[in-house]
Amino acid sequence: MSVSRSLHGQRVVVMGGSSGIGEATAALLAADGAEVVITGRDQARLDAAVERIGGKTTGHRLDGTDPVRVAEFFASSVEPIDHLVLALSGASGSGPIASLDPADLEVGFAGKFWPFVRTLQGALPRLAAHASVTFVTAASARAAFPGTSGLAAINGALQAMVPPLAVELAPIRINAVSPGVIDTPWWDAIPTEARTELFTGISAATPVGRVGHADEVADVIRLFVGNGFMTGTVIDCTGGANLPTGR
Repeated sequence: MSVSRSLHGQRVVVMGGSSGIGEATAALLAADGAEVVITGRDQARLDAAVERIGGKTTGHRLDGTDPVRVAEFFASSVEPIDHLVLALSGASGSGPIASLDPADLEVGFAGKFWPFVRTLQGALPRLAAHASVTFVTAASARAAFPGTSGLAAINGALQAMVPPLAVELAPIRINAVSPGVIDTPWWDAIPTEARTELFTGISAATPVGRVGHADEVADVIRLFVGNGFMTGTVIDCTGGANLPTGR
């Protein structure tokens, strides 16, 4: 029996949907007929993303690290939420363990781990009975790259929650996608020349020979959204960068 890809009449919230993986996901789901709400901190970026995405898409200015505002956002939601995508990203917590400032790691948890937890808690009363929730974590959770133990702790903690949450919250489905290096605005803080050099080096050590694109991660999220028989699953989307290649 074939399954329709249409999401017509379904309501989706993409936290962190004004750029990168979040925007690509929102665009894919909106194109399939979903009513999509994207959140982000910057109103101008939100407005621009909504215009690019099109369809039945609206933007809501929201800082995912603000627990009060997050709680208010979900409390004000009238219609049930069919799918929740947590694409909030953090940048703190990396560096060699010998020099890693615990305060920076705390900032890293405050910027990603706790917002995921608080957002899920705030959304629960508004989630539909058979809703899906997708975490966007990172390959650092299960890789062994020097200088990423702090990031591994943050993303690994989120991924470790997926199986027990899938059982605890059933029939709500909980899954996660674990992206590798994806060419998104997350990297814009690095000067162009240095970023190009970094991507070239990563591409050479990656089986597919390149870094990833946001829409490739969005495809995995779309799978989680549409496949009602998937829960408690973490899928790597890394181009094979996490594989033991012997190089």
